[in-house]
Amino acid sequence: MTASTNIQATGKRKSAVARVYLRPGNGRIVVNQRAFEEYFPMETTRNLVRQPLSLVNAGPELDILINVQGGGLEGQAGAVRHGISRALVGLNAEFRGVLKKAGLLTRDPRIKERKKYGRRGARRGCQYSKR
Repeated sequence: MTASTNIQATGKRKSAVARVYLRPGNGRIVVNQRAFEEYFPMETTRNLVRQPLSLVNAGPELDILINVQGGGLEGQAGAVRHGISRALVGLNAEFRGVLKKAGLLTRDPRIKERKKYGRRGARRGCQYSKR
């Protein structure tokens, strides 16, 4: 990786979309102009985001800038994980096998099912009254 290399990738999960930028640095992660630990307060979401970096032993030499919008924190963490995985493959093609085997390059297709008319939700019908 040269000093001027900047890698960009997009990750998606549910209705969240994350734009991830990798550049040489000292391991700083910034999400929507805020510190990573401040934006994702729960340890589970932080581990989700760090998963691709720990699999390929990357991170301390990279600065990661992330813009994420839509969805909730869990969906946003999944989108960031997907985006970081795709950016790492753009950085080094040898990472593809490891990340693919862990299932991090596949976009999770599950989204919220729409509400149907005559029902209380996507599938729940009206309450049945026998008498």
